[in-house]
Amino acid sequence: MTAPVDPPRLAYRHTPGAGPTILFLPGYASDMSGSKALAIEAWAQATGRAFLRFDYAGCGESEGAFEDQTLAGWRDDALMMVDRVLSGPVVLVGSSMGGWIMLLVARDRPDRVAGLVGIAAAPDFTDWGFTADEKMRILAEGRIARPTPYSDQPMVTTRAFWTSGEANRIAFGTVPIDAPVRLIHGQRDDDVPWTRSVDLAAKLRSADVQTWLVKDGDHRLSRPQDIDLILRAIEHVSRPR
Repeated sequence: MTAPVDPPRLAYRHTPGAGPTILFLPGYASDMSGSKALAIEAWAQATGRAFLRFDYAGCGESEGAFEDQTLAGWRDDALMMVDRVLSGPVVLVGSSMGGWIMLLVARDRPDRVAGLVGIAAAPDFTDWGFTADEKMRILAEGRIARPTPYSDQPMVTTRAFWTSGEANRIAFGTVPIDAPVRLIHGQRDDDVPWTRSVDLAAKLRSADVQTWLVKDGDHRLSRPQDIDLILRAIEHVSRPR
């Protein structure tokens, strides 16, 4: 019999203020120091809004090894922020893979989530984001490494992460979320097709769903005009109802 292993300690930055608290969920292999997270934090501090950014296990300042992590584990990291760090209603802002985790958290904590803002949301990308050959290599070799324009290091995907993603797909049918949702997507996104947000909007059960397309926007959506749009979306879903 082995002793239980303590979960990795997670790093986070919490700005107290008026609610609902805005919780930023980073993308795959990203962290809480990205430009969008910092821009939203600066706006929250200037306007007296509550805000929290954090690093998933194995990312940024949090403990753990990146290649040991799974989608379900990162979902649980986000749930821990909602359950143990924050109180009251929460607005989830999910970037890329963070948009997938956003949906899982909103499904699992319907009484806590007041609204959602997806930024190039990429739910279920383990299904559509890899070729058949890449999926076979992941299963056979345990990992693949692909070049990425966002780092000088290749982006690694492990078999554990991929199988966890496949087990936690959410957008294959009606997505049981009733909170207001704003989906922002650049039409020059080379990583996540903008049609993914259009399809997701149709599957969300909520009647208060809008998809905002940025014709000249890329995957990052971190230009000043993109940040302004994100902040407007946060204000939209934060309104009392």
